Amino acid sequence: MSGSGAAPGPGSGSSPAACRFAHYFVLCGIDADSGLEPDELAVLYQWLEADRHGKSQDAANTTSGENFDQSPLRRTFKSKVLAHYPQNIEWNPFDQDAVNMLCMPKGLSFRTQTDNKDPQFHSFIITREDGSRTYGFVLTFYEEVTSKQICTAMQTLYQMHNAEHYSSVYASSSCSMDSLASSLDEGDTTSLLKLQRYNSYDISRDTLYVSKSICLITPLPFMQACKKFLIQLYKAVTSQQPPPLPLESYIHNILYEVPLPPPGRSLKFYGVYEPVICQRPGPSELPLSDYPLREAFELLGLENLVQVFTCVLLEMQILLYSQDYQRLMTVAEGITTLLFPFQWQHVYVPILPASLLHFLDAPVPYLMGLQSKEGTDRSKLELPQEANLCFVDIDNHFIELPEEFPQFPNKVDFIQELSEVLVQFGIPPEGSLHCSESTSKLKNMVLKDLVNDKKNGNVSTNNISMYELLKGNETIARLQALAKRTGVAVEKMDLSASLGEKDKDLKLQCEEAELRDYQLNVQLREVFANRFTQMFADYEAFVIQTAQDMESWLTNREQMQNFDKASFLSDQPEPYLPFLSRFIETQMFATFIDNKIMSQWEEKDPLLRVFDSRIDKIRLYNVRAPTLRTSIYQKCSTLKEAAQSIEQRLMKMDHTAIHPHLLDMKIGQGKYEQGFFPKLQSDVLATGPTNNNRWVSRSATAQRRKERLRQHSDHVGLDNDLREVCDLLSWGASQQVP
Repeated sequence: MSGSGAAPGPGSGSSPAACRFAHYFVLCGIDADSGLEPDELAVLYQWLEADRHGKSQDAANTTSGENFDQSPLRRTFKSKVLAHYPQNIEWNPFDQDAVNMLCMPKGLSFRTQTDNKDPQFHSFIITREDGSRTYGFVLTFYEEVTSKQICTAMQTLYQMHNAEHYSSVYASSSCSMDSLASSLDEGDTTSLLKLQRYNSYDISRDTLYVSKSICLITPLPFMQACKKFLIQLYKAVTSQQPPPLPLESYIHNILYEVPLPPPGRSLKFYGVYEPVICQRPGPSELPLSDYPLREAFELLGLENLVQVFTCVLLEMQILLYSQDYQRLMTVAEGITTLLFPFQWQHVYVPILPASLLHFLDAPVPYLMGLQSKEGTDRSKLELPQEANLCFVDIDNHFIELPEEFPQFPNKVDFIQELSEVLVQFGIPPEGSLHCSESTSKLKNMVLKDLVNDKKNGNVSTNNISMYELLKGNETIARLQALAKRTGVAVEKMDLSASLGEKDKDLKLQCEEAELRDYQLNVQLREVFANRFTQMFADYEAFVIQTAQDMESWLTNREQMQNFDKASFLSDQPEPYLPFLSRFIETQMFATFIDNKIMSQWEEKDPLLRVFDSRIDKIRLYNVRAPTLRTSIYQKCSTLKEAAQSIEQRLMKMDHTAIHPHLLDMKIGQGKYEQGFFPKLQSDVLATGPTNNNRWVSRSATAQRRKERLRQHSDHVGLDNDLREVCDLLSWGASQQVP
């Protein structure tokens, strides 16, 4: 049910919808007509857990679906998809149950005015039956409950809860509540009162709030852009002033008028208040990855991340554990994107709903994420297959590794190279959560040296002589002479501000931090990719291709040996063998070799094409025979080039989407009410723009025509191979077995 983000399959590229940035806009929350409904899946989960631990089924309260020992504000209630636009896309049908479950994995959450109600962002992935993937990006916020029916129901639940709670207290204690309270000291009494207040609801004095989610479902993982767009929608709802246009205009725009950026291009489109920028790698670059690796390294630390990465390569069972859904996604996506040119081939569920916890019993490799409950530690989890499990406690910066665990080749040198990249971006290798004072000082010293090191092209922030900087330029010399005659001094100037403004004007279409995240992402990924390029530079020599045609190969695939594993291992440096002997037995390596064999009859898999081109490049500079393999560590030489590609795309936008505009809406609808997400007009969001839309200006029409002509000329200029790569990359760089 989860995977990593892909666009529609081949053949759908002719559909206009296949080129859209977003496929669906979804609204999830409470259905006022249905009222408060217990989440049956959560009830089933309680029953399974009770049965699993040998408890009575009554302990799960399955008959009524209510747990009277738990405060009603902390219980799980059913959420629903309230609306989604458009209703359906033929090649990407809307899966209402899956989207609802992943938008609100815990169901509805209730709060009062005394609780924290900050909005929360998370993302999810759905893997379709054909292995392709689609992404969901969700912003969950709290909205005041105006339904008297819901408020009254919550009040009734609290009365039942209190009655059950106090009756159990009286039954289990020989003393009265007064004598119990008198036995507590003043601090305990205060804490008890606070706890009771926290877990209470009084319809006469409290304001009830309930969670609501807005979600974008997209074919490619443009996480940062989607997050910015959703946050701007939320700000428009909570602002004292209504947005410039009805919300329908912005949602219609991103659904129907914002295209996917072509490979190797950048795109600017408009949210409610600010433009949103995204960029997409070219066909020869590493595939798109928009989840910040910075956060993954900060959360786990470099050593832990490399160890978990090795477990993933060896296809063990990996369980991620965190209170935060987005942390689960960030670590899962971060690690799997580092697998290039290989792909995870097994169960991949970065956010496992609590009702599906029994999936952890499956005796197969998996990469899953489980939300931890506050106050629940590792000892309370009863997990199967302990010997083959890699347990990753993200919040506590802690991992448990499987038994008999081989180390990644050249691990020490590999970690050292990654450390150098992290330190240049101001990230402590051991992770920010546990950064020592000495490491912080060392990091600051290294950064200071980098800033003032003139060898790397940086200019010191000190004042420098303008004459020294510009001497040799005749025009400047004449201007300086003129300035001296008129009494104007131009000997020194502070370049720090002027250079900063110049950089901002030239390249920073996005924020500085965003650019640095993009560059850090690609440089870390290049280091990982370089390791595989070095280790498997001669893999083609060991591929066994015996079939004359694809049909006979597919028929006899299970009986054929496609890779000479013994010869390959005999050619490797001895320190590599413990890892490589296990890695070449994995499904991801077998699939990689299968794709190589299939490429003689079909177009190359996009990942394989990029990987083979990198091998061809290192052969040009480093000719060697397979018998000369060495364990000498060779650093990545493409870091600067990769970072420059990102920067160049963000210096100038290749494409600017049509601005949001007024739609032909019914008068009197879409009324703004602060704090409440409006009921959207479905008729204007059900379909894309039409030619008779009188609100679209002539200038917008001319701009679209001009943009189509430019894109057509660009596309015609591509050769056939590159054009096919563009089509394939828009389908998705990787596929996943659900």
